[in-house]
Amino acid sequence: MELKDKNILVMGLAKTGVACARFLAKAGARVTATDLRGEAALAAVTTELEGYDIRFVLGRHDVADFLESDLIVVSPGVPQDHPMLVRAKGAGREIVSEIELASRFIKAPLVAITGTNGKTTTTTLAGEIFKASGFATYVGGNIGDPLIELVETGAQLERVVAEISSFQLEWIASFRPTVAALLNISEDHLDRYAGYQEYIDAKLRIFENQTKEDFAVVNADDPLVWKHSQQLAARLFPFSRKRQLTEGIFLQDGVIHYRHAGREERFPTKDFRLHGVHNLENIMAALACSLLLGCRPDASLKAVRDFGALHHRMEFVRERNGVGYYEDSKATNVGSVEKALESFTDITLIAGGKDKGGSYAPLAALVQERVRHLILIGEAADRMQTELGSLTDTRRAATLEEAVWLAAHITQPGGTVLMSPACSSFDMFRDYEERAQRFIEAVKGL
Repeated sequence: MELKDKNILVMGLAKTGVACARFLAKAGARVTATDLRGEAALAAVTTELEGYDIRFVLGRHDVADFLESDLIVVSPGVPQDHPMLVRAKGAGREIVSEIELASRFIKAPLVAITGTNGKTTTTTLAGEIFKASGFATYVGGNIGDPLIELVETGAQLERVVAEISSFQLEWIASFRPTVAALLNISEDHLDRYAGYQEYIDAKLRIFENQTKEDFAVVNADDPLVWKHSQQLAARLFPFSRKRQLTEGIFLQDGVIHYRHAGREERFPTKDFRLHGVHNLENIMAALACSLLLGCRPDASLKAVRDFGALHHRMEFVRERNGVGYYEDSKATNVGSVEKALESFTDITLIAGGKDKGGSYAPLAALVQERVRHLILIGEAADRMQTELGSLTDTRRAATLEEAVWLAAHITQPGGTVLMSPACSSFDMFRDYEERAQRFIEAVKGL
């Protein structure tokens, strides 16, 4: 792809946009970077890009910049229906996401992992497995560093593993992973998409350009994923924790079985540090992605055994008076909370936050069966109480600290206090990490 002397517009100057602007400027493009935030808010960004031939349009977007560009690179935070992008698309301008731009320069086999939940754990673990088998590996995408930074370094790598969000898939054209994994689909980001199907369609684009030379790793236990995977061009490689597979990877009697092209490998789970049913699925997906691309079974098993839970995903905080406290602040949607609830019984669940528009009804059976006490916080509390409040003992708390104090007083020895919100954090906190830290501090302060 020739970039020299092309007029290229970078829309959005968060981490991804900054990396794209720098890469494009180094490649000799005539770069314009635009963001609705003003100069004061972006002072650190303009300082970081000082010395590069980049024209900044800040505090506004100018339609002429969009219509006169040879290429527009869109940051993930910008929705597809943005008026400027609609105008540009109508005028025939080429619009791409950062992963699309980067993929045109990546030569190594690419593993791309998406899903509503589990992406970060699966991507990080797959990267560790590749490294344990001796492959020079880059891990990035929606976690860590943008893929374009790999291209910028010019590093010679043997494997690339990327977490991919639905937002990043919206503007792909030729993006084609050697192995693409779809872990699960449940309602999320309905504040971004017109409806659930639009979100599903965005996720499925990860398989769009694959051929029969590639692999599609899919969750056979997720009805939506399984339904939409039947017509894919890539070779289907399912994973399941509920049934045996003749081709694929599955769990049976505490052992993960990998079956491919007449070969079988076994991975006992008893020494795994990752716990919870959701993590068994993540482990199977990570093993599938890495074993399909040449990882050694012995090194893979060791990498999985050595891998601990990532922060803010079902993280054990402490035990007090016979009660375990777990922080799951990354559970910002219903599907993620379902997996958390499947991992415990006798739960005091702290939930709520900024509502994302989906239904809480999928939690009903698990709340009724496993949640002894439900403590609701944040903007979504009214709606959650309406949908779930009649199913168990339900209380309200004005703050997260009050919720922790209340949970400590009503949870009996042997029970579990689980903060798994099913909502984003922006009504009360800067982000999910601040919410996690506040929960941890409140628990440790009991």
